[in-house]
Amino acid sequence: MIGHNGRYSSLAALLGLLTVLSICGADTYAQTSATDQNSSGVPDLFPLTEHRRTNIQIVEQLKRNHYEKKKLDDQLSSDIFENYLSSLDRNKTYFTQNDIASFEKYRFELDDSLNKGDLRIAFEIFNVYQKRLTSFLKFSVDLVKSRQEKLDFTKDEYLDIDRENASWPETQETQRALWKRRVKAQILSMRLNDKPAEEITETLEKRYSNQLKMVARTKSEDAFQLYMNSFTSIFDPHTTYFSPRTSDNFNINMSLSLEGIGAVLKSEDDMTSIVRLVPAGPAAKSGELSPADKITAVGQGSTGPMIDIVGWRLDDVVSLIRGPKGSTVKLQVLSKEGDQESTKSVSIVRNTIKLEEQAAQGRILELELTDAGVPTTTELVSRSIKLGVIEIPTFYIDFKAQQKGEKDYRSTTRDVKRIIAKMKQEGVDGLLVDLRSNGGGSLQEADQMTGLFLGSVPTVQVKAARRDANIFANNGQQVAWEGPLAVLVNRLSASASEIFAGAIQDYGRGIVLGSQTFGKGTVQTLIPLNRGQLKLTAAKFYRVSGKSTQHRGIIPDIEFPTLVDFEEIGESSLDGALVWDVIEPIDYKKEYSVGNRLENLELNHQKRVQSNPYFTYYKAISEKAEENKLKKTISLKESTRLAEKQNEDKWRLMVENNLRVSTGKTAATSLDHLEELEEAEEPADADEDLGNETQQSMLTFEKIEDDPMLEEAGRVLRDLIKLDPSGERGRELASIK
Repeated sequence: MIGHNGRYSSLAALLGLLTVLSICGADTYAQTSATDQNSSGVPDLFPLTEHRRTNIQIVEQLKRNHYEKKKLDDQLSSDIFENYLSSLDRNKTYFTQNDIASFEKYRFELDDSLNKGDLRIAFEIFNVYQKRLTSFLKFSVDLVKSRQEKLDFTKDEYLDIDRENASWPETQETQRALWKRRVKAQILSMRLNDKPAEEITETLEKRYSNQLKMVARTKSEDAFQLYMNSFTSIFDPHTTYFSPRTSDNFNINMSLSLEGIGAVLKSEDDMTSIVRLVPAGPAAKSGELSPADKITAVGQGSTGPMIDIVGWRLDDVVSLIRGPKGSTVKLQVLSKEGDQESTKSVSIVRNTIKLEEQAAQGRILELELTDAGVPTTTELVSRSIKLGVIEIPTFYIDFKAQQKGEKDYRSTTRDVKRIIAKMKQEGVDGLLVDLRSNGGGSLQEADQMTGLFLGSVPTVQVKAARRDANIFANNGQQVAWEGPLAVLVNRLSASASEIFAGAIQDYGRGIVLGSQTFGKGTVQTLIPLNRGQLKLTAAKFYRVSGKSTQHRGIIPDIEFPTLVDFEEIGESSLDGALVWDVIEPIDYKKEYSVGNRLENLELNHQKRVQSNPYFTYYKAISEKAEENKLKKTISLKESTRLAEKQNEDKWRLMVENNLRVSTGKTAATSLDHLEELEEAEEPADADEDLGNETQQSMLTFEKIEDDPMLEEAGRVLRDLIKLDPSGERGRELASIK
């Protein structure tokens, strides 16, 4: 089972969502030659003989073992039909209404074809797609090379941002008009980023020409994998067929032997975008990449040429980014700031992500006793409150060392237990477990670590299809911390993180703070096939309260603002995600309760954030993002776009300066000046050779500074301590007015 690992489930995006622009060769099916040329010059593809057996195996596995019971009938056939067309042409750019009309006769035949392993319909549609895509790329090359200077950027012309719900082009003329607008949009975007005409021509001509070469070399294996995943994703987005090549890549990543940058990627609409950054990985340490950033080009070393990768298949992009430890990879990245897209170059030194770099770490957060900052009671009361913060990037365990019987093998629970013991010596008044961006990991460790705060109790239910739920309980685990507790999460907290936070919330053991979590509440298993393998969703997680963690995730007791777009990141953003539901709760005792104090905690929190410059900043950016999401089209008129960019830049400078002035920093006169100021203010890099074990052996923990979210979480925990009359420290602090 691997589904309890949020990082592994995200690798479905890395290796399972195959772009249709593939590197390939020639295959045969029965007696028909794959080298027969069609009018576009692209060879037709035909299924391999082995594909029939693989197809039937996948159908049988889904019928027998998938969590979601679906009948392969005409209704499902229609859904697969729509999903396949969307996988090929989501933005309705390549197929015409005539094409769709000619495919319509197959809408209710795919169920019968899949049951028999008959792939002729799938390949017929794919071959038409190849022709249309080739025509578009040839049209684009011609437009960029010979007709670019005739493009009029003074016309009031628009392009739909998302054509998923648009109509298919009615005629070839309307289709070519759409193609022209698409190319104009790319040219205009580069012009707005101050690219000279010669560079725009060279970049786009090379991009389209390279994609033409890749289309011409597409393999039957690529078409088969795309069709199979259009079928499997009807069940849920984490059920994925891996061809032999992508299966090998998946196994490399599962073994953690891959040396690279530590970023989980996905492919959508010809673009490679970042899903999330692996904690302690080179990409995360750079501080220059964020989820939803798009990678447009990759270069090797400090002087190697940049290779445009727009339209590349995902595993080829991964191969290009992958490289030996110590080598440098350059990425050209497209980031969206407000309504505009900006390009930047990022250099990252590849490295192996070490266990100790992902290990739990302890730090100290010291806060004022009151929001005013001045205590008004006797000298016997400490003038500050000391909180222990335990950062957990992932739930890990050294399985090999454990199996060998090594006494001191590393695990999350063991490391956290040691940190807690040391923090008790430091005299901390409360603990804050920081699970922000923790994508999951070992279910065993999430279960065991929960016991450090709750003792030997049930923690999570795992329910397979058509079976009773299996209850996980950390039998024999001793409580390591009985004091006040808070858990901080965000949208990128997933899977095992949600299990821990959900158990703490259900038992009322502590308060959960932050933003709604990812919602990854399914369990996957790998099934070998005669050709490749199938990753199949076999079970779901449920909390002791009976609530699923799937789709909805964990809703914090007190919510903080988030800069993550929930429509782009999270289980609810994935097509076909399994629903949130409820099963029978476990008979558990809620021995703790913060519920009757939540109203006061929320009230104090809201009073603080109204005047907190960081939270004002977060709110402004979040509101702007919501405003920009309402836009359905982009203008292709250069003067309009320039005016929009100037307004966007003016707004961004204002928001940044409001924060800077409020926090005692110098206001910037321009965005370029802002960048200079921020570079000058960056602290020197910490000693990277200082490992986690060395840090934990220090006499004192590092103190936390400049983390507004964590500091506010600490203030909420401080208020919780003051509102707890049962604790000695709570009674002492409660006297402070």
